[in-house]
Amino acid sequence: MIHFNKPSITEIEKALMLEAASGGICGDGPFTKRATALFLEKTGLPNAMLTTSCTHALELSALLAGVEPGDEVVLPSFTFSSTANAFLLRGASLRFCEIDPLTMNADPAHMASLINDRTKVLAPIDYAGVAFDIDAVHEIAKKRGICVVQDAAQAVGSMYKGRPVGADADFACFSFHETKNYVMGEGGAICIKNPELWKKAEIIREKGTDRSRFWRGEVDKYSWQGVGSSLLPSDILAAMLAGQLTRFDEIMEKRMSAWERYHEGLESLETAGKLRRPVVPDYAKHNAHIYYILLNSGDERDKMHDFLREKGVGAIIHYVPLHSAPAGLAMGNRPEDLPLTEEYASRLLRLPLFPDLTAQECAYIVDTVREYFIQVRR
Repeated sequence: MIHFNKPSITEIEKALMLEAASGGICGDGPFTKRATALFLEKTGLPNAMLTTSCTHALELSALLAGVEPGDEVVLPSFTFSSTANAFLLRGASLRFCEIDPLTMNADPAHMASLINDRTKVLAPIDYAGVAFDIDAVHEIAKKRGICVVQDAAQAVGSMYKGRPVGADADFACFSFHETKNYVMGEGGAICIKNPELWKKAEIIREKGTDRSRFWRGEVDKYSWQGVGSSLLPSDILAAMLAGQLTRFDEIMEKRMSAWERYHEGLESLETAGKLRRPVVPDYAKHNAHIYYILLNSGDERDKMHDFLREKGVGAIIHYVPLHSAPAGLAMGNRPEDLPLTEEYASRLLRLPLFPDLTAQECAYIVDTVREYFIQVRR
């Protein structure tokens, strides 16, 4: 079986983790600082805090944005549950918006149309590392005093109009889960646009205390300052991330090579009308996080999925749209409310993509996709 995902862990990461294990292993140690500095250097983002997950980064954003019961959050239905749960935990109601079928991101026009006097947050995602068109909603959000929380879990290293993805949002949340481009097992990061919220974020992240200020020598003791949680990853995990980020360009190039092999190899099938390849708008520079194909129907997607699995290719089906999942049905939109989301989610299939996927494996997967149309569709 060619697995769907396989993290690229080398002796570099192992050596750094061993080094970290010989000292203090809780968070905010030397490797947390090293990994954070490398993240900013490689992405060009202005600031960041490491967190225990992207989920926790989103939950931290919801707290910093002041989301409360009675508020509404507009988000795409085609996303992971964490995008929704972060705001549900604060008592907010959800308004699910349609996708842009070209990018699989939120449709900016539909997102804007759902804004009302109760809207507190817009929460777009950057599917497959392709940037959401944030400028299309930024002005209206600014005029209405609405916060933009960007779920950029898949977009480390991606660009939007020449700027790092996440640089334009009030809060941007990234993931270093083992399925992402750069990994630490579980982990994430948050970028915060308003510097006045940085101190509050540090307190929430450190169990509601000013411990971060204590370690910097700004206070002689730390104490409970307010509501908080434990959102700081171990320095051992940060050491793994530091190793990954020292290999930033290598990992990016390997992923991009695999993405391009797929894109080139499947072009003739798209020309023949058998499937659709990913679309990357001119304003975006993606990071090769996902390679997906869109089949012509949900039934055909399911058959292709089963055929590839039988041939040893670990292709997977992606999100069940949140509005049509059990939790979504219990709290909001009916499936027919978002027909494009329903249709495109049913047609999408992800192909294996990881740094050490070989040219031979890519060629086999492309040939197997072609074989499906010869054997099953003849």
